[in-house]
Amino acid sequence: MSKMIRAGALALTLVVAFAAIVLFSVQQTSKLEDAAAYGQDIEAAVLKEGSRGSDVKTVQDKLRRWGYYTGSVDGIYGPKTKEAVKYFQRKNGLTADGIVGKKTFEALGMMEQANAGGSQSSGNGYTNSDTYLLARCIYGEARGESYTGQVAVGAVVLNRVRSSDFPNTISGVIYQKHAFTAVSDGQINLTPDQTAINAAKDAMNGWDPTGGCLYYYNPVTATSEWIFSRETVITIGKHVFAI
Repeated sequence: MSKMIRAGALALTLVVAFAAIVLFSVQQTSKLEDAAAYGQDIEAAVLKEGSRGSDVKTVQDKLRRWGYYTGSVDGIYGPKTKEAVKYFQRKNGLTADGIVGKKTFEALGMMEQANAGGSQSSGNGYTNSDTYLLARCIYGEARGESYTGQVAVGAVVLNRVRSSDFPNTISGVIYQKHAFTAVSDGQINLTPDQTAINAAKDAMNGWDPTGGCLYYYNPVTATSEWIFSRETVITIGKHVFAI
């Protein structure tokens, strides 16, 4: 009887030990998987010197078209790309560290890289990131204007996208060098309110209070002689809209 009890106790001890080993192994595997996933997220969310790939090419292409970068669009994040990113960051009120993280991706209009799911398309053919970027531009440029005036600013951006004289994307138009004061002074990075978001959506859905204008300006604050030479179509609030 005593032998049977000892044998049973030994068997129980072995079972408990085996279960502990299995549990430890599962926990370690889970930790390794979590660490790997975290590492992948960080790698996907950040571009820096030494990075390579299609996202680097996209950043280089945007910065080159907007006048911040003069090097090759080769997908290699070298010193020239880093300096161009720092230049872009300084001009847009971001930390000038030469690293493309979430905020810099957003400023570049690369919302898919900045935020998973950001590139989902809305019913009008534009992406959610397009809508948000346009709303930021409207908020930065015209948040003191009437609702119609805010839609009008959004419409000008979209008219430029459709014009062969301008870049063919919303981000390209907005970040074209010296095109918008809100980009130059950093107000593009402010969080838009719901009014600006609604104005962006209405402009994207086809409302154009300007009748096709490609330019607008405030005659009180404008300093360019050239802009005054454009043909005026309509004045909405403080902005003159022209072609």
